[in-house]
Amino acid sequence: MKTMNHVKFAPLAAAIALVPGMAAAQEAEFASAAETAFIFNTLLFLIGGFLVFFMAAGFAMLEAGLVRGKNVTTQLTKNIGLFSLAAIMYWMVGYNIMYPGDAWIIENVLGTVAPKDIKSEIDAGGYSNASDFLFQLMFCAATASIVSGAVAERIKLWPFLIFTMVLTGVIYPIEASWQWGAGWLSNMGFSDFAGSTLVHAAGGFAALAGVIMVGARKGKYGKDGRVNPMPGSNLPLATLGTFILWLGWFGFNGGSQLAMGTMADVDAVAQIFANTNMAASAGAVAALMLTQILYKKVDLTMVLNGALAGLVSITAGPLDPTLFGALWIGAVGGVIVVFAVPFLDKLKLDDVVGAIPVHLMAGFWGTLVVPVYTEGTSFVTQIIGFVSIGTFVFVASMIVFAILKAVVGLRVDEEAEINGLDTSELGMEAYPEFSKG
Repeated sequence: MKTMNHVKFAPLAAAIALVPGMAAAQEAEFASAAETAFIFNTLLFLIGGFLVFFMAAGFAMLEAGLVRGKNVTTQLTKNIGLFSLAAIMYWMVGYNIMYPGDAWIIENVLGTVAPKDIKSEIDAGGYSNASDFLFQLMFCAATASIVSGAVAERIKLWPFLIFTMVLTGVIYPIEASWQWGAGWLSNMGFSDFAGSTLVHAAGGFAALAGVIMVGARKGKYGKDGRVNPMPGSNLPLATLGTFILWLGWFGFNGGSQLAMGTMADVDAVAQIFANTNMAASAGAVAALMLTQILYKKVDLTMVLNGALAGLVSITAGPLDPTLFGALWIGAVGGVIVVFAVPFLDKLKLDDVVGAIPVHLMAGFWGTLVVPVYTEGTSFVTQIIGFVSIGTFVFVASMIVFAILKAVVGLRVDEEAEINGLDTSELGMEAYPEFSKG
């Protein structure tokens, strides 16, 4: 009987013996899935981060091409300086303000500000804290890059860099916390997927404040209201800069999916890439066709800015539209640029590279159109968010520029401006073997 019982219950005993091993295997499988998600989410942040970092080179090349030869070295110095200062200021102050947003400001406004430790508790989250910090920093630096080109050719180097420190350390993190730090705009239902308003329009409003405070370049506007063209020094560089920005935008928008640990997330990133590319293409073609119609000749600078405006326009909602939706959204952005550039000249607002039409005006369009494709959003909420962020950034920037103007001065003297900022500010030229122009 013992032998028969042993034979009868042997399979059951074996199954029971296997249970702990199966549980351990299941646990290992789940741990492996979590680790895989952590790896791919972190990888998305890192790839997106270095693509957006490459946009710093795009801004530098675009601006170097659109300013006159006598100001190129200064413009390049501003770009590497602003990025480096942004990296330091965002770590020291800005990242703390932006996350966890409003709560941090309330709890710490009277306390001691200390840089946030970005070391990860790997078991506690779905991505590396360091990768998130790096990715968010790039958006902060991009905001400052927008200002650089608008106020080119007449602003002093050091006052501009001081403004950059305030913008990246305080102004941008505060307004960005309202949405991406789970602040009041996020709770209201405002939607800005990758920053048409939070980054681009914010940079555009800061640029507008700078253009107003520093004034137009000497000779740009005649007494009779005539606008005197001041062509850039190197259109090949400007075109290269545009293509670099276009490439970087895949990281800007695609990385803002913030996750790549599932098939659905990866598919979303792919859709974002496709829509981003379509919007840029449509913006460029719209500007190309419209300038031919209006001026009987194609204006390359308008085409370049048309592509960038298309990119800004799709940034607030790059996931939900169809490819056709991305096409018409981007095309409208290109049209906006063609009409906005001469409109600013009528107001005697001297924006050297077209940053205000591209980033502020197309940023408004991109933010406004989100409810057409994204459920749960409203036009009223989108307008409230844009106006709130725009007002805050513009007023804060005006105050900072006004203080700098009163204390150290914003603008180089007339002789320095005529000779070029490269010699007056830096004592070196980008093209020493060529004549100035």
